[in-house]
Amino acid sequence: MIKNIAIQQQPPISFSDAFRFWLKLGFISFGGPAGQIAIMHQELVERRRWISEQRFLHALNYCMLLPGPEAQQLAIYLGWLMHRTWGGVIAGLLFILPSLFLLILLSWIYLSYGHLPAVASLLYGIKPAVTAIVLFAAHRIGSRALKNSLLWLIAGLAFLAIFALHTPFPLIVLIAASLGAIGGRFSPNKFAMGGGHHAAKHHYGPALIDDNTPIPEHAKFRWSHLFKIIAVGLFLWASVMSYLTIHYGWNGALTQMGWFFTKAALLTFGGAYAVLPYVYQGAVDHYHWLSATQMIDGLALGETTPGPLIMIVTFVGFLAGWSQLPIASSATLISGLAGAIVVTYFTFLPSFLLILAGGPLVESSRNNLKFTAPLTGITAAVVGVIVNLAVFFAWHVLWPQGFEGTFDLTAALIGISALLALFRYKVGIITVIMISGLAGLLLMFVKPWLVQQGMI
Repeated sequence: MIKNIAIQQQPPISFSDAFRFWLKLGFISFGGPAGQIAIMHQELVERRRWISEQRFLHALNYCMLLPGPEAQQLAIYLGWLMHRTWGGVIAGLLFILPSLFLLILLSWIYLSYGHLPAVASLLYGIKPAVTAIVLFAAHRIGSRALKNSLLWLIAGLAFLAIFALHTPFPLIVLIAASLGAIGGRFSPNKFAMGGGHHAAKHHYGPALIDDNTPIPEHAKFRWSHLFKIIAVGLFLWASVMSYLTIHYGWNGALTQMGWFFTKAALLTFGGAYAVLPYVYQGAVDHYHWLSATQMIDGLALGETTPGPLIMIVTFVGFLAGWSQLPIASSATLISGLAGAIVVTYFTFLPSFLLILAGGPLVESSRNNLKFTAPLTGITAAVVGVIVNLAVFFAWHVLWPQGFEGTFDLTAALIGISALLALFRYKVGIITVIMISGLAGLLLMFVKPWLVQQGMI
């Protein structure tokens, strides 16, 4: 009782304290969504006691239902709950801005100096590791999602659809959702989502926003607020899209980037690895904004920077702008910046709108949200799609000249070593990438000697 009174007498969370935390989080948010959510839980629930375990998981369950990067959406939600709309906007922006600037810098270095032997050797070692990481992601998601034979069947069909029939990713999502809805009606136990985020199991003492803390006035549901957020969101999207259309035409590179990545943002059920095949289909196969090899390199850079993995779209946008925009042949950096900013804007705008519009509904219900049967079907299909991505990467890494060329045994050994490190020894992703890159760099110095000795 004394602890409860003490926590209630504490001053509310100051905006400056929250700002400093979100800024810090933007620089240390490595480890993918699981690591990023763990950092927020440790800091906000366990150490600072700004929010209770139950309220934290309640927000997380909602974010898990949405398309888009759930860790960033959770930051937006918590920032909004503590400090209204601007608190959510600041939290969401600071979550991605350090990664945005870092990826723009790395993209420029990649295009300007990627041809140098040392850089090329680093990337040579990293590419097999990226293939192993994607396969590891498929295993990690599949072990949680594929709980029965029906879900395994959906995953297998999704793999065949995209691998053999080249079915567009949005169509796979639609069919998987339909199968999930049908399955949930006739066999609900098969499509009940297990292993998700359930009720709180721990209690760390009273929090400033506790289980029974009344809903803040700004977090109460109002139709007028909902319509306002929708109107502002449509304006932010349509105004930029109209500007791009007027200045570059509907078929202009920047306009098509905005339209394509708007669709991508609304299809990212299951995390960044789920949407990568869709980005590949559009950016590599359809628009030819970058090559397959560059896509693998971009994923490697995305894995080594803080922020959500979907920030790889910044790399895609930079390369697309660098090569596609008719601004000026001497202004490729400006073109790359334009592409990176446009792509990032349209990718993350829906996340802000979904949280700011849906947050009051969630706070009003205060129920434990669960994955619906259609989303269970989508998650199963996502596993098959990610396996296809791993196959695609392996093909380009192990047979760089195609199947008619030679098999790259060295790359295969690096990839197998990365798989063992991830699966058997639980080595962190960033460590695996660093060691693999150093192996490629070492090979650059050792290879001439091996050739001289007649060993290769």
